[in-house]
Parts: sequence; C-alpha cells; structure tokens
Amino acid sequence: MTVTTVPPTPARENDWSDLVERVRRNGHYATPAEAERITRTVLAALGTQVVADERVALARALPGEAARIIAAQIPARRPLTGPEFVASVATRSENAAALATVRWDVSSVLSTLPEVAGDDLVDRVLAQLPPGYALLFGRAELIPAR
Repeated sequence: MTVTTVPPTPARENDWSDLVERVRRNGHYATPAEAERITRTVLAALGTQVVADERVALARALPGEAARIIAAQIPARRPLTGPEFVASVATRSENAAALATVRWDVSSVLSTLPEVAGDDLVDRVLAQLPPGYALLFGRAELIPAR
C-alpha cells in the first residue's frame, strides 16, 4: 500500500488555521484548540474511507496539515456506512461523548469541506462512499423512488 504525500506550500499551511476556524464557527466550539482536535480526529477517520483519485484530489484541495492527516491513514478494508463512520469517530475521540455529539462533530468538519475543497470534489467523494454520508456533509441524501 502506497501512502500519498502532498508537499505543503506556505499558503496551504496558513490555510490550516482558516480551516480550523471555519470548523470552530460551524460547530460553535468554544476554542480553536477544541475545533482543531475535532478536525484532526474526523479527517483521520475520513482518510480511511476515501480512496483512489478522490483521495489524492481531496488531499491536494485541503491545507497541508489536513492533507497529511488524510494521506497518513491506511484505507479501510471495508467502507463504513455513515452511521458506522460516526461510531468509528466516537472510538477515536479523546472523551467519551454521546453519538449525537459525535455526529455533530463529524458534521461540523465534513460540512466545512465543500467551502474549502469545492462542491464538485465533495460530490465525487460522496459518490464513492456508502449511503449515509450526505447529511454529514450538510447535503440531502436523495434515494431513488422504487
């Protein structure tokens, strides 16, 4: 398994604090430190789920520190559904939070990604993930009529 590395540029490094601040505002977190901890945890979990071209594109679109977090993860053997993903983030969390709180944290980070990486890339990422992620990214999940 090859791990993709994305070399940082000074502008991308400065964007890390902007990403954390966006997450802080979106999630209404009290401190930047709390928002950064949550951002790191969620991005690490996401790095196990996004693969192939979308993984590389996402790493390139995000600030250098976020790209390193995603690229450092080993892809999961089996993709997780949205609810399983939230549960996996709960196991990575430093404090034992209720699933509703973890879901809020996940959404606070993932709903920020379209602002940073763009809607087209997020659409591609969502297309490769199993059902249950759209709401976490702040999008409606449309289910075809039968």
